[in-house]
Amino acid sequence: MDDYTAANRANWDARTPINATSAHYDVAGFRAGRLSLHRLERDELGDVAGRSLLHLQCHFGLDTLSWARLGATVTGIDFSPRAIALARSLAEETGLDARFVCADLYDLPEALAGQFDIVFTSYGVLPWLRDLPRWAEIIAHFLRPGGTFYVVEEHPFANVFDEEHPGPDLRVRWPYAHADGPVEVIGHGTYADPAADYHRVEYCWGYGLGEVVGAVLGAGLRLARVREFLFCHTRRFPDLVRGADGLWRWPDPGNTFPLLFSLRATKPT
Repeated sequence: MDDYTAANRANWDARTPINATSAHYDVAGFRAGRLSLHRLERDELGDVAGRSLLHLQCHFGLDTLSWARLGATVTGIDFSPRAIALARSLAEETGLDARFVCADLYDLPEALAGQFDIVFTSYGVLPWLRDLPRWAEIIAHFLRPGGTFYVVEEHPFANVFDEEHPGPDLRVRWPYAHADGPVEVIGHGTYADPAADYHRVEYCWGYGLGEVVGAVLGAGLRLARVREFLFCHTRRFPDLVRGADGLWRWPDPGNTFPLLFSLRATKPT
C-alpha cells in the first residue's frame, strides 16, 4: 500500500465513529427501518430485488444494507477496517443478509471472486481514485455480461470551487482534470459533522466528466446514459436554497451550474 492510500485509510478509520454518530447518517433511523438511499439512485437503478449487487467504497455500509432491504444480494467493499467492522455489526444487528470485504479497491480482484448483476458506487467516491482507467477495468471485471454499472456523484465542475471559504463569489481552488499526483487537503471535522473535533489530512485526485466517461468506455462497457443535475442533497454552497422536496438548488432558476451527475453503463453480452 502506498503512502497516500495508507494516510487516507487512517483518515477513514478515524472518521468512521464520527460519521456513525452524526445526524447526517441517522444510524438510529436506519436501525428502525429507514433507507439511507436517496430517491434519485433508487429511481435510476430501478428494481434490484433478486439481483446481486457489488457496492464499491461502501464506508460503513448503510447504503449497501439499504439495497439489501430492497431485495438485492449485496456485497460491500471498503479499505477501512473500522468501517467494515461497523458494517458487519450493523448487518448482524438488523438481520440483513450482506457480505462485507475489507480491501483496497485496486486489490479487489485478488480479494473477491465472482461477478455481479450490478456494480454501484456513489457520492464522494471518485476523488479518492488514483487510477481511473484501472477503476473502470475492475468494474468491468466484476460485472456479468449484461450487467449494469451505476454511479451517482458530485459533479466534477462543482468540485473545483472552494467550499470552506467561498466568499461572495466562488473561487477555483481544486483541479478539474485527473493527475498522477494528489492534492493534499487539510481541514477540520468531516462532511457528516463539520463541527467535530477532528483534524484531517487527506489526499485526493481531480477528475473531469469526460475522463470518467472515457475510462468507462475504455474498459469495454457500453454507455447507456449520462445525466447532469442542478440539485444536490446537501448545502454544498452558501447560496443554495432547500426546496419542499428536500433538495438544494441555486435560487436563480436560470443558473445551470450542475451539482450532481449520474452515469449508467452495461457490459456487452
